[in-house]
Amino acid sequence: MIKVVLPELGEGIQKATVSYWYFKENDQVGEKDDLVELTTDKATFNLPSPCKGRISEIMYREGDTVEPGQILAVIEEN
Repeated sequence: MIKVVLPELGEGIQKATVSYWYFKENDQVGEKDDLVELTTDKATFNLPSPCKGRISEIMYREGDTVEPGQILAVIEEN
């Protein structure tokens, strides 16, 4: 079980908003596939999957605000 965590955003940015999930719960993902698009007040960026597996749980929905260190999703490795 791998936890997908929002990394530090730098430049004093304390939060990001989940813009779009590229996959749903129970979908299979490949390592480095774009999982989620996030937006801050300065930029929009994609967070890639850290491993190959199945998304077992998504913790935040589109429009939710997330802080660095919080778990965005959980992936069961294949």
